[in-house]
Amino acid sequence: MQYEIKGTPFPVVICSLNPGEAMITERGSMSWMSPNMQMETIGGSIGKAVGRLFSGEALFQNRYTATAPGAFIAFASSFPGRIMDIQIDPNNPIIVQKSGFLASETSVELSIAYKKKLGASLFGGEGFIMQRLSGHGTAFVELDGEVVQYNLAPGETMIIDTGYLAMMDNSVTMDIQTVPGVKNMLLGGEGIFNTKVTGPGRIWIQTMPINSLAGTVASYIPRG
Repeated sequence: MQYEIKGTPFPVVICSLNPGEAMITERGSMSWMSPNMQMETIGGSIGKAVGRLFSGEALFQNRYTATAPGAFIAFASSFPGRIMDIQIDPNNPIIVQKSGFLASETSVELSIAYKKKLGASLFGGEGFIMQRLSGHGTAFVELDGEVVQYNLAPGETMIIDTGYLAMMDNSVTMDIQTVPGVKNMLLGGEGIFNTKVTGPGRIWIQTMPINSLAGTVASYIPRG
């Protein structure tokens, strides 16, 4: 497979496939394709289906297979931001926000990543239920706004406003902590909880989470 990521702020990834090569998408994100691409809706085990349903994703995946030379398929972002290509290998699973997966080679495996800390399970919201990309191959993820990457050393921590954590290495741990001080919680305008991540590993922070943007726009809509 060869690919090219084009455009901003609504990017698209165009993938050229050899006969027999295939890609999967969990959200029906195909935008356009050549006529020599064959689509098939596939399902997995009951456990995986329940996990996808719990995470808010579709129960089934779409697989697109090239049937002749010159086949191509395009997957477009649904929100202003970036499409990133991530190389997955068995020793390097990636954890991504549940709405971040766009498409991948069929050798990439998707599963639900649950965080074990009690605080994360109760208050993590968008950050608690994430997707794990494992196996091997190329995956494409869409992140909101611009993206800033940090490489945390072992034991190094960072505090992130909920929703801004877009992706991280599997070696990074995550927990939810309260904003210190009742006055800060009630009057600070930053909410009650923050996400705490601890290295080692890489983290990717997005600058415009769709939930934050939706809340800002909603505040300007007149209410009858």
